[in-house]
Amino acid sequence: MTDPNGSTQVHLKPSVLFVCVKNGGKSQMAAGLMRLEAGDGISVSSAGTKPGTAINALSAEVLADLGVDISAEQPTLLTETDMRAAGLVVVLGGEAKVPAVQGVEVETWETDEPSLRGIEGRDRMELVRDDIHARVKVLKERLISLS
Repeated sequence: MTDPNGSTQVHLKPSVLFVCVKNGGKSQMAAGLMRLEAGDGISVSSAGTKPGTAINALSAEVLADLGVDISAEQPTLLTETDMRAAGLVVVLGGEAKVPAVQGVEVETWETDEPSLRGIEGRDRMELVRDDIHARVKVLKERLISLS
């Protein structure tokens, strides 16, 4: 596509990389929820700073309630290459520490932690999911409006 000045305009698909420590819960939830909300409109990935070995079963269960299946996902290690490819890194919670990478925007979401209020189990995970989902919807609108 060209603009009125004859310059070529390139519309790149927005991209986001969600990060947490183990990449088994919150970052996988965020990635699944963004895929639900944005479809193919946004490139989505997730990673962990110290990835675990499996997806958190309760995370997968509460996402399945919304029609999102993350049960086959595998935790992966965060790399600078992944960060550069995404351009935007969203860190979920305060535990994961990501390196500063030139040209990469990093934002941190201090997500709700219901366990601090004595809420555990499935009730806790539903609240975490709903907090992340609300944030994902706002981010989707922001990313789509910039593309």
